[in-house]
Amino acid sequence: MKLNQQNLNRLAVEVKLPSYSLSDTRQGLAHIGVGGFHRAHQAYYTDALMNTGEALDWAICGVGLRAEDRRARDDLKEQDYLFTLFELGDSDDTEVRVIGAIRDMLLASDSAQVLIDKLADPQIRIVSLTITEGGYCIDDSNGEFMAHLPQIQHDLTYPQQPQTVFGFLCAALARRRKAGIPAFTVMSCDNLPHNGAVTRKALLAFTALLDPDLRDWIDANVSFPNAMVDRITPMTSTAHRLQLADKHAVDDAWPVVCEPFVQWVLEDKFVNGRPAWEKVGVQFTDDVSPYEEMKIKLLNGSHLALTYLGFLKGYRFVHDTMNDPLFVRYMRAYMDLDVTPQLAPVPGIDLTEYKNTLVARFSNQAIADQLERVCSDGSSKFPKFTIPTINRLIADGRETKRAALVVAAWALYLKGVDENGDTYSIPDPRAAFCQALVAEDALITERLLGVEEIFGGAIPRSKEFVAAFEWCLNSLREEGVTRTLESILS
Repeated sequence: MKLNQQNLNRLAVEVKLPSYSLSDTRQGLAHIGVGGFHRAHQAYYTDALMNTGEALDWAICGVGLRAEDRRARDDLKEQDYLFTLFELGDSDDTEVRVIGAIRDMLLASDSAQVLIDKLADPQIRIVSLTITEGGYCIDDSNGEFMAHLPQIQHDLTYPQQPQTVFGFLCAALARRRKAGIPAFTVMSCDNLPHNGAVTRKALLAFTALLDPDLRDWIDANVSFPNAMVDRITPMTSTAHRLQLADKHAVDDAWPVVCEPFVQWVLEDKFVNGRPAWEKVGVQFTDDVSPYEEMKIKLLNGSHLALTYLGFLKGYRFVHDTMNDPLFVRYMRAYMDLDVTPQLAPVPGIDLTEYKNTLVARFSNQAIADQLERVCSDGSSKFPKFTIPTINRLIADGRETKRAALVVAAWALYLKGVDENGDTYSIPDPRAAFCQALVAEDALITERLLGVEEIFGGAIPRSKEFVAAFEWCLNSLREEGVTRTLESILS
């Protein structure tokens, strides 16, 4: 059955439907960067709240700034912006659910002015973001906004024809200030430390170059709550679409597949109202820092610890690595010995149980999470997910070999050939730059670790870490992944 509003009541009985009328909703939230994660997380929570009869004035207007967003918009529009959330897990307590929280989607390439008008509309009270870790244009080596980037320079030169998220936010907020319309909250849902603070820094830095008075108004009137977000959401494949059709008779051009687990910890700092997401499981707090450090260092750090090694070994799914006992032992050792001693107590969380949950989640066979997805954008992920752990290990004078193995595996992965001789492409916007760093074996240590925006200054200056990195690199080359893991774990 083709998914659309007309066919909703014809879907299989096990498919859960919106309990609210789509025509009763009004858009109060604009989301920039509609992808799988947004749909499985923020749209999921908003839909759950709407199903209680609340928050019908908080429907979502999606926003696409990239050329590749057109197909997503077209697929969603064709089915009245409905999509299926398809949970995949190894137990029977999974659900299939049609989400109706997204009611429209605008593309910047269709009309920058229409999009600015939408963001300036008084009905829009929150603008949220999933623009990837690299989308904030912050140099990880010094924390400064990269105003020299061509797209940023374009928006500073042509502020009424913006291309970037900062240009659109700035144009809409300028319109609201001029018209006396209250500001909106800017809410990052990206997976990076202090995501609200990073968003604030980037937007204020951009605006200061364009209009210092507007910069001061944004500083005084816009809030940027920090958040910890979590749900494993693989890229939707043709196989997933066929699985949904075969098992539940739903023909959905762009379903979202995800694990059953979901978590959102959010600072309660909103300037223009918000949905009562706490009624559907969102945890509000005054300080999200301990939660985000736990998640980023344990979950995301462990993902990177597994993914490049797994890819070199010839595995292509996260569960393949977890079916290998050596990988599980390595992941546990990395979490227990390297990361956990660095973490502050996390209110309401038992860290041992949290780590056990991660092992179970990564072992999920049904979801078939692609290693390629986790491998992507390594040059942006390392400074956020792994380098802080390594820096702390160095500062504390602790063993660094397990953490050095993560970096060494990435270095070899960048060569684009696994242990079986199979070649693959590198999914990273800076792939050519990164691959050039590892082109000459004799210069890998100097060139790779010397990239300050990725590794900072402490790592290349640490003789112990450099020695550990070179040992790991040589061992992976000469002995392979399995024997290297055996040596490190012995």
